[in-house]
Amino acid sequence: MNFYILTLFPEMVSSGLHTSIIGRAVSRELLSIRTINIRDYAFNRHQSVDDYPYGGGAGMLMQAEPVYLAYEAAAEEIRSRRPEAEMEKKPRVVYLSPQGKTFSQRMAEELAEEEDLIFLCGHYEGIDERVLEEIVTDQVSIGDYVLTGGELPAMVMVDTISRLVPGVLHNDISAESESFQENLLEYPQYSRPEVWHGKRVPEVLLSGHHANIQKWKRQQSILRTRERRPDLLEQCSLTEEERAWLKKS
Repeated sequence: MNFYILTLFPEMVSSGLHTSIIGRAVSRELLSIRTINIRDYAFNRHQSVDDYPYGGGAGMLMQAEPVYLAYEAAAEEIRSRRPEAEMEKKPRVVYLSPQGKTFSQRMAEELAEEEDLIFLCGHYEGIDERVLEEIVTDQVSIGDYVLTGGELPAMVMVDTISRLVPGVLHNDISAESESFQENLLEYPQYSRPEVWHGKRVPEVLLSGHHANIQKWKRQQSILRTRERRPDLLEQCSLTEEERAWLKKS
């Protein structure tokens, strides 16, 4: 999978996304993460990409042309790898914005189906609306708060999506059992020693009985979701047996 990140701070993104699991996946060529510096497409010797907004207002606004030229550089690279029949297909462009749809695991799963993704990181008071209308396909927020720029949200999204790409995680089963799969939070987990600070590992996990262990994990996920994220439980498909058990628990 190929990620293109249009940013004013490429070193921030590169240093954060070339370590740990994601960094190893890049070195194994399972992922490609390319940063494009929007300043490289400025049309003045100071590499300034911002200006005052028409109509007044606080702060500066990123200009349309440098953003568009940075986008075109990424789009041209994408087109060069596509078969002729798909040359006209517009790349998926995600603009990180507090006004966008809230990012979720379900959205990550959908975006992970793409071969190429472009992320546009804004700064200052935002980006000239005209270029957003021309190139952006998705506006996405990672939460109801405001950050200084789009780099951290882009990194969050790239990390989340990358984990769903086959081969990125050594054990692909782990991606299927993590929090938010089936709208349930992940069950509690334990490692050695069996007793730590007087607290024992639940006996069922030491039993070796696979069916009982799986049932316990499922029940613990349900209980934890009810306790910590009851809003998710409303969207979860529980069996009649599980619903009856939950009422008694």
